[in-house]
Amino acid sequence: MNKLLKGVGASAGVAIAKLYLLCEPEFTIDDSSVDNINTEIKSYQSAIDVTVKQLEKIKAIANQKMGTEKAEIFEAHIQIANDPQIKQEVESTISNTKVNAAFAIDYVFNKYHEIFKNMTDAYFKDRATDVLDVRKRILSNVLKTPLPDISDINEKVVLVAHDLTPSETALLDKNYVQGFVTEIGGRTSHAAIMARTMEIPAVLGVNDILKNVHVGDMIGLNGTTGEIEINPTNADDWNKLITLFLEEKTKLKKYINVESITTDGHKVQLGANIGKPIDVQTALANGAEGIGLYRSEFLYMDNDHWPTEDEQFEGYKAVLEKMNDKLVVIRTLDIGGDKKLNYYDFPKEINPFLGYRAIRFCLDNKEIFRTQLRALGRASVYGKLGIMFPMIATVDEFKNAKDFATTIFNELRKEGHKVSNDIQLGMMVEIPSSAMLAQQFSKYVDFFSIGTNDLIQYTFAADRMSQKVAYLYQPNNPALLLLIKATIDGGHNHQRWVGMCGEMAGDVNSVPLLLGLGLNEFSMNATSIPKARMIINNLSFVECQKLAEKAINLETADQVNNLTINFLKQKKLI
Repeated sequence: MNKLLKGVGASAGVAIAKLYLLCEPEFTIDDSSVDNINTEIKSYQSAIDVTVKQLEKIKAIANQKMGTEKAEIFEAHIQIANDPQIKQEVESTISNTKVNAAFAIDYVFNKYHEIFKNMTDAYFKDRATDVLDVRKRILSNVLKTPLPDISDINEKVVLVAHDLTPSETALLDKNYVQGFVTEIGGRTSHAAIMARTMEIPAVLGVNDILKNVHVGDMIGLNGTTGEIEINPTNADDWNKLITLFLEEKTKLKKYINVESITTDGHKVQLGANIGKPIDVQTALANGAEGIGLYRSEFLYMDNDHWPTEDEQFEGYKAVLEKMNDKLVVIRTLDIGGDKKLNYYDFPKEINPFLGYRAIRFCLDNKEIFRTQLRALGRASVYGKLGIMFPMIATVDEFKNAKDFATTIFNELRKEGHKVSNDIQLGMMVEIPSSAMLAQQFSKYVDFFSIGTNDLIQYTFAADRMSQKVAYLYQPNNPALLLLIKATIDGGHNHQRWVGMCGEMAGDVNSVPLLLGLGLNEFSMNATSIPKARMIINNLSFVECQKLAEKAINLETADQVNNLTINFLKQKKLI
């Protein structure tokens, strides 16, 4: 039976092939008590040893297929397996409650899975899959239940699963696996990131896909649009899409190492968002002209202690050196809300996302802030550094943060450290109050970077992780466009450059509008850069200005989207 389904286009490409259904192993887990606690603990420890050996093997395969950068995912998995806190909790659960090892493993790992799953930041939310991946592998070794071997696939297929873990993704052979579809996941999951690296088309988050497929079905998938067709009525249509995609892919290569400039000579910058120093490799490979967002919180969240000044210095220095004098904008510690640390207890709040987080936390914990600013100041001489403060709501907040940073940099110079005299100090615009006061902020900032993910949810009072109000996540709503315009105009009135580091910056339907509104810098997932540059380099700035003027005077996001889509179709860019 033919069916059309929709999910999240997570890795570009088109495929049509026979279904391969990935079935999860069934683990029999109960809370039965045990007589010999030591035997269960030894069983757990033995399973850890086997798991680590398996992960080391998968890491070697990933290193060969995808390079050192992506293989580091499995080093993180090894660290999860060996995590002393998790080990201690599993062993104490066995000892204190006299349950079997499998139950204790399941209980503890599910607890950590829930912690990550309930985070609103998409990147951290998707780390929940990593915890489950390691859990499944350890359980399979404790219960002696083998995992399915994807490496045995020897014919062309589209793989369908509830979820695809990073270790499973690493074992895919792109000669046979033409694409994959999962019921859960998003663009920032490791499986999606690895699929893009391996250039395997992927559609994630297709609700109830497993209920709609049967062995023997054919599957057509479009990893760009997120569209799925079960038992396509016309296979030729899908084959034509494959041909068109391959032709476009060839064309995009020429946009990797060129300037981002419109047909009428208006130049902008396209940068990349990164989380770790190793991400620079992908940014440069896709033609990034800078780093528009380096999320420094990873240095904190990947640690079991507050990272020292030297630890942070090495991380910042590495990125600045690798970017070879291209601007690197590092966001200061953006912690709190959904981003927790296992070595610090945040106060309990009714709404932590509007509470004690980001710059509010840093200004209240000056020693922690001081350590980061000292590391940034010392690293500044190794490249071109921009520092931006997150979650700024008032002019006083920014001035306090800027004054504190200036004081720290002067202290470093007095101590004999070299500190660049050209550090740019800016702020994220994530709160409507900041957008509306951009004119006033511009007197003090060197730049603005618009964080649309939060700006959208705060503008429409809608939690972006709530499925019930997901319809309010509207990047092209005229209300949001007006806030973006206010920010850009306010910055330009004082000759400040304005960038954007939210998902919207790489959204094909938003790029012409942002260009027309006067955005100077677009920072996005690195793999989105060639497509965004292709669009920009084939548009007229003047025409985009007229388009944006029309858009801000419309009433709904749908009206704006239709306007932009028709515009891009007329230009033959989509």
